Amino acid sequence: MEPGAEPSRVVGRQEASGQIVNTKNPNPVGIDLGTTYSCLAYLNKQGEPVTLANQEGELATPSVVFFEEGQHVLVGTEALRNAIVRPDRVVQNSKRFIGDPDHHWAIDGETYTPVDIANYILRKLLAAANEQIGPVEHAVITVPAQFSEPQRRATIEAGHRAGLKQVEIINEPVAAALCHVLGNEGLWFTELAEEQRILVYDLGGGTFDLSLVRYHNDEVCVLASSGDLHLGGIDWNEALERAICDRFLADFGEDPRTDAQSLQALALEVETTKRSLTVRPRAALTVQHSGHRKTYQIQQQKFAELTQPLVERTATITQKMLKDNNMGWAHVDVVLTTGGASRMPMIRERLKEMGGRTLNTSLSPDQSIAHGATYYAGMLLTNTEFARAIVNKEVSDRLSRMKQVSVNARGLGILVQNPQRTRVPHYLIPANTPLPTKITQTFGTVVDNQKRVHLHIVESPATEGQPHVSLGECVIDDLSPNLPESSEIAVTIHYDTQARVHVTAVDVVGNREATSEIVRPENVITTGVDVESTVAPDPSPTSDDFHVDEWTEPTPPAEAVSPVQLPSDDDEILDLDPKNPAASSGQPGSTPKPRRRRTPRPDGGRAPTSGRKATRRRRKVRPTPSPPKPAAPANDEADGEEEFWSLTE
Repeated sequence: MEPGAEPSRVVGRQEASGQIVNTKNPNPVGIDLGTTYSCLAYLNKQGEPVTLANQEGELATPSVVFFEEGQHVLVGTEALRNAIVRPDRVVQNSKRFIGDPDHHWAIDGETYTPVDIANYILRKLLAAANEQIGPVEHAVITVPAQFSEPQRRATIEAGHRAGLKQVEIINEPVAAALCHVLGNEGLWFTELAEEQRILVYDLGGGTFDLSLVRYHNDEVCVLASSGDLHLGGIDWNEALERAICDRFLADFGEDPRTDAQSLQALALEVETTKRSLTVRPRAALTVQHSGHRKTYQIQQQKFAELTQPLVERTATITQKMLKDNNMGWAHVDVVLTTGGASRMPMIRERLKEMGGRTLNTSLSPDQSIAHGATYYAGMLLTNTEFARAIVNKEVSDRLSRMKQVSVNARGLGILVQNPQRTRVPHYLIPANTPLPTKITQTFGTVVDNQKRVHLHIVESPATEGQPHVSLGECVIDDLSPNLPESSEIAVTIHYDTQARVHVTAVDVVGNREATSEIVRPENVITTGVDVESTVAPDPSPTSDDFHVDEWTEPTPPAEAVSPVQLPSDDDEILDLDPKNPAASSGQPGSTPKPRRRRTPRPDGGRAPTSGRKATRRRRKVRPTPSPPKPAAPANDEADGEEEFWSLTE
C-alpha cells in the first residue's frame, strides 16, 4: 500500500460468522492481470488510487500458480519458491495462452486451462482486497490492446469464476494514459492547458503494447494502437538463459536445459540478474547443474548486444504504427513509458534515439496500469452512491467529466471470394478506426439462383503471418428466386459505443435480412463522437466467402494472401470481383464474366438452413503463441567466477 494511504472503512453489517457484508456500493477496483506480475488497486474516498498489498505484504503478486499434492494451490511468491523443487507442478506466463481453447496443463490427472490459472491469480488478489476494503464484486481488468475477442472473453470468464459479478475491460495503454492525465498531471492540481499527443510505450513481462493517445478538454482519445502479444521481459530472460546455458555447456560438457530443476533455478537467477543490470553496469549470475557450479559476471553492454534483435522489434513496431497513421515523431508531445521491462537501459536509449526527446518515466511501471484501471472504474461509477461519497468535490466533478474514446485495435470484416476463387478476409472496418463506427458495402452473389448467403465474421490477427480470428456467423436463407449471379447483398457492420459488433446482411432484391450481434466488452466511454467511416483494407485466409460490388477504398491485393482454393459447390459465399450487370454496363472495355452453373450437392439438396435470422455461433481460432519458458533449476558444487564477456545467442 502506498505511504499515507489508508483503505476506506467498510460500511456494512457483520453476520454471525464474522464476515462483513457490504451494504453500500463497492469501491472502484482496477486489476492489472499481467503475464509475470499482477496487482490490484482501488479508489479511496479522496479519489486517489491505492494499491492493495497481498497477504505477504507485496504490492505486486507473481502470476505463478503451484499445485501441491492434495489439490492445495499456491499463488505468488510462495508458488515461485516451490517451483524449484517441483517444476512439473508450476504454471507460469499463462496469459500468453489465454483465449486458446486447445492449451492446457495436466497435473495429477487434472487439466487446467489458461482461464483456470487466471482465476486462481484473481482469487488471490481479491482475497487480499476483501480483507482490507470488504467484498469486491465489480472490477475493471486490463488487457493488451491487441487482445482478440476470444482472449477478452476468456479474461472476463476468469473474473466471473473468481467471484466478480461484473467485469469491465480496458486496454492497458489507455489505462496508463488515464493514470498519466488524471494522476500524474494532477487531478488535484493543475490540468493540462493544451492538447497533448501521448505515445504510451508499455513493455511488460509478456506483451508489448503501444498506443498514440490525444488528451484535450477532459477527453482521452486513442488515435492508433499496435503491439506484439509475444514480446516482453520474459523474451529478454530467454535470450540470456540460452546464452548462459551454451556457455555452461562449453565449460563443463553439461547442459542445464536437460534438467527441469536446474532450469527452474536458472530462470529465477536470470530474472534477478536482469533486474540488477537495469541499475548496474554488471551483475553476477550463478549456474548450478550436475554437480557443477559457476558464477559468471554479465555486463550490461553485452546483455544489450545479446537482446538487440528484441529491442529492434519494438522499434520497428513503433515506427510502423506512426507511419501507417501518417504521423511522425513531430506529432508526439510526450513519450510515456510503463511496464516493468521498460526500465531496461537499452529500451530507454533506443526510444530516445528514435524520438529525439526525453522520456516521461514518471509513472510507476508496476502499478500505473492498475491505477489507470481504477480511475476508469471511478469514471464508470460517477452516478453512484460511491461517487457522491467522494470527499473532494473537485475530484468527483473531474471524474464525471472525463471521457475515453477508443479505437478497434484489429480489423473487422468478413471472408470473401476473390477473382482467383480463393478465400480471403476483407476488413470493412480497418484497425485503428475511432469508435463508434458503421460501414456498409455491397457484395454480389457468386452463382445464378443462389439460395443462401453465409457470412463468416472475422478479426485480423495481432501479428502479421498469424491466422485471422473467427468471431461468428450471419446467414440469409431463402434468397429471392432466380437471382442472377452478382445480385446485390448489402453488408453492414456497426461497432457501437458499448463495443458491440452488429452485422446485418440484406438481400437488396427480396429485402430479406439476417442479423448477428457479437458483444465486445471493451468498455468504450464516448460522447459526441459519431464517426461513420467508409473504408476497407488488409488480408489473411480461412472459411466460406464472397464478392464485392462497390469499394469505397481499395482492399489490399488478394495475391498477398495465402490462397485457399474453394470447392466447386461452395455457392453460399459472396464474390470479391464485382461485375454485376448494373455496375459494368456502359463501361468501355468491360467483358462480362462467364456465368457459373450451380453445381448440385452430393446429397441432392442445398446446405441446411437455420431460419431467416442467423443464430450466432462462435469459433475460436488458435493463435500462434510462443510457449512459456521452462522454469529454472538448482544444484551445488564446484565453484569459480569468470568474466562473461562475449555472450552469443
